[in-house]
Amino acid sequence: MPFLQGVLSHVLSWTGLCQVLFVVWTLLGAVVLVWTTKLLVRHVWYTHRLSCFSKPHANSWLLGHLGQMQSTEEGLQHVDELVQTYKHSCSWFLGPFYHLVRLFHPDYVKPLLMAPASITVKDELIYGHLRPWLGQSLLLSNGEEWSRKRRLLTPAFHFDILRNYVAIFNTSTNTMHDKWRHHLAVGTTNLEMFDHVTLMTLDSLLKCAFSYNSNCQQSTSEYVSAIVELSDLIIDRRQKILHHWDWIYWKTKQGKRFKKALSIVHRFTREVVQKRRALISQQRETETTAPQKKKDFVDIILLSRDEDGQGLTDEEIQAEANTFMFAGHDTTASAICWTLYNLARHDHYQEKCRQEVMELMEGRDRHEIEWEDLSNLPFTTMCIRESLRLHSPVQAVTRKYTQDMTLPGDCTVPKGAICLVSIYGTHHNPTVWTNPHEFHPLRFDPTNKEGLASHAFIPFSSGPRNCIGQKFALAELRVVVALTLLRFRLTPGVNPELGPSSGEVRRLPQLVLRAEGGMWLQVEPLTPGNMEEWQDE
Repeated sequence: MPFLQGVLSHVLSWTGLCQVLFVVWTLLGAVVLVWTTKLLVRHVWYTHRLSCFSKPHANSWLLGHLGQMQSTEEGLQHVDELVQTYKHSCSWFLGPFYHLVRLFHPDYVKPLLMAPASITVKDELIYGHLRPWLGQSLLLSNGEEWSRKRRLLTPAFHFDILRNYVAIFNTSTNTMHDKWRHHLAVGTTNLEMFDHVTLMTLDSLLKCAFSYNSNCQQSTSEYVSAIVELSDLIIDRRQKILHHWDWIYWKTKQGKRFKKALSIVHRFTREVVQKRRALISQQRETETTAPQKKKDFVDIILLSRDEDGQGLTDEEIQAEANTFMFAGHDTTASAICWTLYNLARHDHYQEKCRQEVMELMEGRDRHEIEWEDLSNLPFTTMCIRESLRLHSPVQAVTRKYTQDMTLPGDCTVPKGAICLVSIYGTHHNPTVWTNPHEFHPLRFDPTNKEGLASHAFIPFSSGPRNCIGQKFALAELRVVVALTLLRFRLTPGVNPELGPSSGEVRRLPQLVLRAEGGMWLQVEPLTPGNMEEWQDE
């Protein structure tokens, strides 16, 4: 009898468990069904609303153009084909998940970039993966929160502040050039630019942002290595659609590496901000009259106040400092590298820039670029702008809007759709630029700019949400390019892994525009001097 009772109890418990599992799976199935139905209904709705835009050939109605966006040279060539075919815009679907309008003509770009910040939203497709790193910073915030932060941060990029940074740009560039001379002294003339220039811009930014001398150009830095790894991991995550969902990504090997690097970066920034705030409080309490050091980025935003007398919290300041480092080092490094590349390929333009810099330096004991010099380099600046057009560091920006947006030709972008403003497509649009794939700096001669659409040239975006750091970037660009041309002659180099048959550089659009296999240039000193002393050190 006890045996039968045991069997009966077991059967009943197993039956109960099966019933519970049945209910759970039924509920899960219902949730998945509702989610799938909503996803498909949303897809149908956006497909209909975006039918006013031409649609390139898609893999299928459901998958759309999934897999057709490539971060390669061929991907950029595909953008050229879209621009040639559709002239100004087209729709684009990444499965039933993301619904985009791609725009590459000034007349279509302008209404979107110039829209009020109050109705402009940064979408999660491009910017969402940055949020764990950059938090609710100026780059990622929206609405009134964005407006307040923009007002508080604007003083940090005033001309009077930027003026103090020029000496730092000179110092960091000198360090990079010393490294080049060491290489040249031992016979290495073929140098990879991105490695050298990226460390140089990081060096500059750490000094400008935190007054921190990392010495990262000569030795490894845990913080700098973590920033580089975070950037690489974000690129990797963008290219894997399943990694777009946090609950999957944080369980992966890449997600765990991201968290580890993130903790290093956040710890460094947090400690700097806390120590600096304590120092400022101490100085106020003691009313010290000791000479004050020049204010860096963190100092300025710590002291900044809004109209209600409120400043940014430590957490907000850390987010802005992280954003300054992220947005400032890679983009400027890319712009510098591509400018040097374009000048290396066009020796007559390089020589004209060099003569301009030499005339500026004539009669000076020290070859150092000063703040006042930046406005006296007109041709060099034309070459920089043309390089920013031809090889813009950022290939596209994306926006969403809280209301329908009307564009030329009776086209309407529905609320919530992603607008992908193609900076690359606009800069290479043959209906806007003559021979758009050629390097021609005189396009930016003031006498030649008449009739050019206001949004034909948008390397820093435009409108209320343009790049707040563009004057900082242009100042650093002019200093680095001018000093480099003053000291070295550049010619196209050779990727050692591919050899002389490597041909032209293949572009690699990632977070910023890089070069596949690196960007190799031949570097020759203009004043060789005694190279033995570099070899002996």
